[in-house]
Amino acid sequence: MANRLASATSPYLLQHKDNPVDWQEWGEEAFAEARDRDVPVLVSVGYAACHWCHVMAHESFEDADAAAFLNEHFVAVKVDREERPDVDAAYLAATTALTGHAGWPMTVFTTPAGQPFSCGTYYPPQPRHGLPGFRQLLGAVATAWADRRDEVVAAGQHIVSALADQGAAGAVAAGGDRPPTPQQLADALASLLSSYDDQWGGFGTAPKFPPSMTLEHLLRHHARTGDAAALRMVHGSCTAMARGGIYDQLAGGFARYSVDAEWVVPHFEKMLYDNALLTRVYLHWWRATGSPLARRIALETCDWMVRELGTEQGGLASSLDADTDGVEGLTYAWTRAQLLGVLGEDDGTWAAQLLVVTPSGTFEHGASTLQLPREPEGSDAVRWTDVRRRLWAARDLRPQPGRDDKVVAAWNGLAIAALAETGALLDRPDLVTAAVRNAELLTGLHLVDGRLRRVSRDGVVGAPAGVLEDYADVAEGLLALLSVTGDARWLQAAGALLDTVLEQFADAATGGFFDTSGDRDDPVLTAMARPQDPTDNATPSGWSAAAGALLTYAAVTGSERHRTAAESALSVYSSLVTHARFAGWGLAVAEALADGPREVAVVGPAGDAATSRLHRIALMATAPGAAVVVGEPGSTQVPLLADRPLQDARPTAYVCRHFTCEAPVTDPAALAVSLGARTDR
Repeated sequence: MANRLASATSPYLLQHKDNPVDWQEWGEEAFAEARDRDVPVLVSVGYAACHWCHVMAHESFEDADAAAFLNEHFVAVKVDREERPDVDAAYLAATTALTGHAGWPMTVFTTPAGQPFSCGTYYPPQPRHGLPGFRQLLGAVATAWADRRDEVVAAGQHIVSALADQGAAGAVAAGGDRPPTPQQLADALASLLSSYDDQWGGFGTAPKFPPSMTLEHLLRHHARTGDAAALRMVHGSCTAMARGGIYDQLAGGFARYSVDAEWVVPHFEKMLYDNALLTRVYLHWWRATGSPLARRIALETCDWMVRELGTEQGGLASSLDADTDGVEGLTYAWTRAQLLGVLGEDDGTWAAQLLVVTPSGTFEHGASTLQLPREPEGSDAVRWTDVRRRLWAARDLRPQPGRDDKVVAAWNGLAIAALAETGALLDRPDLVTAAVRNAELLTGLHLVDGRLRRVSRDGVVGAPAGVLEDYADVAEGLLALLSVTGDARWLQAAGALLDTVLEQFADAATGGFFDTSGDRDDPVLTAMARPQDPTDNATPSGWSAAAGALLTYAAVTGSERHRTAAESALSVYSSLVTHARFAGWGLAVAEALADGPREVAVVGPAGDAATSRLHRIALMATAPGAAVVVGEPGSTQVPLLADRPLQDARPTAYVCRHFTCEAPVTDPAALAVSLGARTDR
């Protein structure tokens, strides 16, 4: 019999609907039941593509005896961290404070008021590796609740109070006087050089995560200063990732991270946000250098997103699972015998050498991930195209990983920007069309009574309210779409989202932002510290994303209110330059501010070849964070286009920077020089 998750919209929660555990969704109803029954609450947090979440579910949540004890002594709440990042953030802070580390699955025991008193992550079914067994843990917590209730409640109250004090202290410490100076941005580069892996690219040691936001920061720093070291780190990292097993050499798209320092063996889950962020990095790398590898990876990754994650409604699903039929990498890994079975002796032997499929294997059980250390050329390129097609077709006949098909607003906002820019710069109008469809879904379905909802699935919007990153990343995507299409409706929609950011998320104490809105009505979360964090994680922090969108919006509209808010939010990054790996997007936005950002208005008849040429050069600008708009002369819907007449009856570009405007130009070459744009591609 299905439990109370049967009506959930989250695919992760639906994975647990047939567990013998009487799971229910996060909400007041669950905590009211705990109060009525006088029992503690188990809050279990995970996500659909999480390997160890699946392991714990199979080992413990599907066990009838463990479930019976859990149902008798606790109220069990399942949380999809991707759907409820506010819940996740609150208990992640508690778990980190109590244990020194955190991750998923996250296992938190709370009082009926939601106050955490015991926190951890994965627990095996039986004691091992220094961890208590899950059934043993349940017994210990139930006994403590029955015999030492006052201590347990006091511990929960103390944790909540300590986290609130810590948050307040952090808010005061985070406040800075001004955004990073050029010297501080140079110091950030030095910090990155100290942890850069010269041999394999990326930063630090294993496991290695794609440093998307840091690479964007480095590209902007190089564009502003010409610093060769910044571009060298981009080249080394992007080349190694694209050549390694973390990149799907057959179908495109990046896995979540590499378990080794050489990018050989990935953790196989594929996330929308990683691929959206990396697409822009590779596109901007191509824009700066003309690298054929960068161009190919940007296009292949876009195609993978649309093909594998596209939904009927025009959105993009969240992820593909790390496991297939409970086995990690089953879909993706190859043995030499498997290659020969598909390709024959000659092509199979050639492919094994090309793709580093070794006799002993580079992964598990003698299998290898596919790598492409060199780009096939000449006749080998033709051969590789055929071999790749045949291997891909054979792989499609294998069991495939599950797909989490919920549409997350923030991640789709990141994807809109990636698809729109790639489509415009690489002559793929179908990708721009995909970005427009996605934006229409978010501004239609996800906007309810003027407020953004975080998730939808199968065309049905979910209840969870949008958090800061949703508003900021969607605004970022809409502003990129404005830049590419010239459609003023995207400016209006972005402005409405950013008004909500300033009204509901701003923090006067820091000049920054809270991650959740000021009018949230969740009684459990309201009693806990309101989360805020300017540092990046897997995606840009909501704080830095908001700063970036506000800065672009200010450049397009001339709004002093939005520019001041962006500058105030960027002040915190002056104190984070020595931790630049964890503040990549904030520092990227700071690079844009240091450069102006440049405001570029292209006016001319729609569809006119000269207008299109100027517009393309403007989009090719490597100048950090250049704000580009295009439209008919006399347009009044986009302020940056206002009072911009044609010069000599010809399409014209206007460039302003640091509150000063250059002379208008009609010559594409002159515009290219002004913006640092290449005209040879």
